[in-house]
Amino acid sequence: MQILLEVIVPVFIVIGFGYLVTWRKLFSDNAVDGIMRFAQNFAVPCLLFRGISRLDLGANFDFNLLSSFYGGAVSGFVIGLLAARYVFKRDWEDAVAIGFCCLFSNSLLLGIPITERAYGPEALTNNYAIIAMHSPFCYAIGITAMEIVRAQGASPTTIAPKVLKAMFRNPLILGISVGLFVNLTGITLPMPLNDAIDMMIRSAIPVALFGLGGVLYRYRPEGDLKTIFFVCFVSLVVHPSISWTLGHLQNLTVEQTRSLILTASMAPGVNAYLFANMYGRARRVAASSVLLATAGSIITVWGWLSVLP
Repeated sequence: MQILLEVIVPVFIVIGFGYLVTWRKLFSDNAVDGIMRFAQNFAVPCLLFRGISRLDLGANFDFNLLSSFYGGAVSGFVIGLLAARYVFKRDWEDAVAIGFCCLFSNSLLLGIPITERAYGPEALTNNYAIIAMHSPFCYAIGITAMEIVRAQGASPTTIAPKVLKAMFRNPLILGISVGLFVNLTGITLPMPLNDAIDMMIRSAIPVALFGLGGVLYRYRPEGDLKTIFFVCFVSLVVHPSISWTLGHLQNLTVEQTRSLILTASMAPGVNAYLFANMYGRARRVAASSVLLATAGSIITVWGWLSVLP
């Protein structure tokens, strides 16, 4: 429990500070929008670029591990999508955004430090294998689904260019794509450019979390609590349960199982809100789900740690 508090409490302090200064009118709504655009369009793409550009893409890319994690993630997306539409009576665009919240785990901010503190830095290899394709995979699903529901029955030949255009106009996908290009080509960046990217990276997480605090004040959970709690349940319980079952059926090693479950059991990441904000759909649900699920993960992740081998 102490390990989880040491990892999660600092995140809440930054989010809470953003909430507090927005609530007390020390930070305007326009300022919150500005720093969220900075985080979404510049700082976080730099973070993703750096991570992908330096990954050993050939190490530990095990199909059984990846299919177990992403099988659980896609199941969470489908469950969230259908429940949002048919149980909570949201329109299809809101339903896609809510499904994305159930799809996107906080694999980087929470998954890496918790796994490292629990099992040591040598346990992170399998985490990195999952993270390498996390954002591209999840954004491909989310953007494709959103463009399909927006297309209103248009033919696939009409939808496909819209999906590709939307994906490659997304700064997060661009950061990943450029990072992959640098990784595969072995290009060495000039030191001044490397240092500049590092400066942007250092701002990415705190700025995004601070901005999220301001967003949470604006989109307080008024009238959406049932949907928000459902998203929390799918993210913290359903996704890791499905992944555990798939991993057991595919005879994953102990080390793979640890990384699989601790990554799958993370709360929705800031990207869940960034996706909702990008389309202007279900932003209150997304923002509050990130906050409440992160708080709830103090208990649920402790439970997963206690049953892992």
